[in-house]
Amino acid sequence: MTKENPQAESETAEKAVETETPVNSKAADINACITHGREIMDTQLSLVAEKQYDFAPEFNEMTAQLYLLGVVWKFAEGLDTIAKDARENAFLVIQTMLISDGMKLKDAQKRIEFLRKMSQLDDGSDALAVDIGRESIPDDNSLVEVFEHYVDDFQVSGEFWRLYDRGKKTMLYGGLSVAFIVIWFVTLYMPGNTTIAILAAGLIAAALFVIPTFLIGLVIYRQKMKKAKQSSSS
Repeated sequence: MTKENPQAESETAEKAVETETPVNSKAADINACITHGREIMDTQLSLVAEKQYDFAPEFNEMTAQLYLLGVVWKFAEGLDTIAKDARENAFLVIQTMLISDGMKLKDAQKRIEFLRKMSQLDDGSDALAVDIGRESIPDDNSLVEVFEHYVDDFQVSGEFWRLYDRGKKTMLYGGLSVAFIVIWFVTLYMPGNTTIAILAAGLIAAALFVIPTFLIGLVIYRQKMKKAKQSSSS
């Protein structure tokens, strides 16, 4: 058995403290950001719910998360261990929150990459929701202010989302139904065709349904956009 060296043990303990304490402190600061973010969003989302906005669900979620990015980013700047890379650590905080809420790690990482792209405009400046999130104070109406900027934007409205969703389902299920009927008809009443010919007939029939449906949807979309621009300019 080797003889104990008190001085060596002391030095080892000091090194352990030096390496472990920053990690523990950073974890504590990340948790503080999560707590702060959840508290702010609980208040802000309740105020938004009172307004009963009709936005597309994806736009709703993205805008709230970009706002949260700004809130956490500002809060992180006041914490010692994560202040230097506050913006990046804000993304880490949101990713941790998404996973905690039940999202898989891979999906959370993809979501963060999407938010990273949407958080900045083409000129490098921060998106509106991020800016307002950074400037917000507790119990204000800042998230409502963000959504108010898009009330007259038809492209992010719930009406447009429902129109798009219905059109997508109509093309998908309608195209499949038409293809199935044609394949059934050709197989039953026109025997002797090869499998490739039968499938080709089904695909052509589906295309003849999908293409006009898409064009009609495009016309409706343009009309809706024209009306939205006219109402916003008046």
